[in-house]
Amino acid sequence: MDLAVLWFGIIAFFFIGYFVLDGFDFGVGMSMPFVSKDDTDRRVVINTIGPVWDLNETWLIVAGASLFAAFPEWYATLFSGFYLPLLVILLALILRGVSFEYRHQRPELAWKRRFDRMIIWGSAVPAFLWGVAFANIVRGVSLNSDHDYIGSVFDLLNPYALLGGFTTLLLFFTHGAFFLALKTDGQIRDRSRALATRAGLLSIVVAAAFLAWTVLDFGTLPAMVLALAAAVTLVASVLANVRGREGLAFGLMASTIALAVLTLFASLFPNVMPASNDPANSLTVANASSSPYTLQVMSWTALVALPLILVYQGWTYWVFRKRVTRSHIDGSADPGVERTVEVAH
Repeated sequence: MDLAVLWFGIIAFFFIGYFVLDGFDFGVGMSMPFVSKDDTDRRVVINTIGPVWDLNETWLIVAGASLFAAFPEWYATLFSGFYLPLLVILLALILRGVSFEYRHQRPELAWKRRFDRMIIWGSAVPAFLWGVAFANIVRGVSLNSDHDYIGSVFDLLNPYALLGGFTTLLLFFTHGAFFLALKTDGQIRDRSRALATRAGLLSIVVAAAFLAWTVLDFGTLPAMVLALAAAVTLVASVLANVRGREGLAFGLMASTIALAVLTLFASLFPNVMPASNDPANSLTVANASSSPYTLQVMSWTALVALPLILVYQGWTYWVFRKRVTRSHIDGSADPGVERTVEVAH
């Protein structure tokens, strides 16, 4: 049971890493039409995440693999019951990745704009659906005695889940605007700061409503504390952005997302998939986990691998820490995202 609780926390950590890191990727993609005035601007925006977007997505792969190995019952129920939304997320991520790689292959603006739209929608759709999915996990779904989902896709589109989707959409959008303000200069930086302020104010309202609903209906005392901390860091991030402190604003927004995810996991524990129709059918940390031996082997593996992953990711961000400007684009032939990615790898 202790190892199962440990792996519940590790999986929460992996999803925090994914939402914080790929979250600003989603935000950058969604922000592109608001901060870009021409193709050079769009290339600047894309190249801010060029070296890291695929590395950020690996956190999702690690989270999914860990979920499968540590909690196979949870994995089976989640991926069978949420099959269609997760498939849509996967397709959107594929379209976004293809767009990064193929956008620069031809010089025609019409060609590039088609892939730009794929980047925008390939960022917005997952940003929304991840919130819908996690809100439903916390709220609970209809399960039978074999822990199979017996509801429909439309049952997942309930008011609480839709509010969760709009919350993640706005948080990621604001997070991406903060990142652009931190990683660019000139007019794009100014537009990104202004956009982040407007999006941040709307995020405060929507996120406050969602976290309050979560705490009042499903929360525990730890969840209440975490939700309050998330609210404080969210407001502080917007204030820091208004004062021109892009780095502080970005860090505070990362903390907000991390605290929001922790609030959801704290509200969920000790369940991993509550049954809204009958609590006896719920999946818990105890009845959904793998054998103690499996969890022990996984724990030793994580002890070795996780620090290496963190060091490598930190080194990558350090190497590509400088701002991206129009002069970097205008002075080159059209490097494309993949050339930047090749340097990263």
